[in-house]
Amino acid sequence: MLQAILSTLTATLMALAALAPAQTNGQARPEAKPAANPARDSVIRIVKQIKRADYEGDRVALKRLHGDITPLPENKILASRQLYWRGFALWRRAINGFNESPSPKDLEEDLNGAIADFNDSLTDDPAFVESKIGEASCFGYLAYLSMKDPARVQDMIQHSSSFLKDAMASDPDNPRLLWVLGPIRWSSPPERGGGQDKAFDLYQRGLEAVRTRPAVSDPLEPSWGEPELLMNRAWSNLHRTTPDLKAAQNDAAAALILVPYWHYVRDILLPQIQDAQAKAR
Repeated sequence: MLQAILSTLTATLMALAALAPAQTNGQARPEAKPAANPARDSVIRIVKQIKRADYEGDRVALKRLHGDITPLPENKILASRQLYWRGFALWRRAINGFNESPSPKDLEEDLNGAIADFNDSLTDDPAFVESKIGEASCFGYLAYLSMKDPARVQDMIQHSSSFLKDAMASDPDNPRLLWVLGPIRWSSPPERGGGQDKAFDLYQRGLEAVRTRPAVSDPLEPSWGEPELLMNRAWSNLHRTTPDLKAAQNDAAAALILVPYWHYVRDILLPQIQDAQAKAR
């Protein structure tokens, strides 16, 4: 579980306007359809499968789907997005792996593979904040996996912090950024701007942002975040100093309304909340 892992780390770690139809003899011409792009359409189909496999906790499918995306070098922006989703597949494969017991032995390999894809995405589009967010998170997980090597931990944290600072400077209200930052605030001491209340503030900001931003029409542009923020908040309400189990249950249920097949929330987090409620009776 994301928060449970990152809580061990105490480091500082955005539609085209519709065109008015041209008039001919007083009649509107039908809107022209975009030219077919089979390669792009194929990637869109794979991205949908990646997102579902992530929620379902299907690590086998995530590894296969990662290999199914082949970037097109002649279109740098498209290639950047393709590489982002390749990295996303391995990033989420690792996160899902942390929920398994015993932990899989390929977590570090997945994280390093995701970092390589995010780096390549940024080579094609250096301003693409989403790849910075994903890469920062991966370095955070690598820091956790390196806890027995303090020098490596510091190196990983420095890499993560650099990407987070760039993301905060360019898109401070990005819901996915706030999702990554929340657990860091949760585990940081108040004198370093942290604390449980600070984490809840970030989750609320993220939810407000994801619900008020213009809808993303391009399926290759990341727009996820609302279910994840609800999940983070549910976990946090379960584990805060004074647990709010009703709020935790409400947020978990809200996340499942958005993603009914979310394995982690349905099969792991919600039962943990229910167990805590039973013990509190």
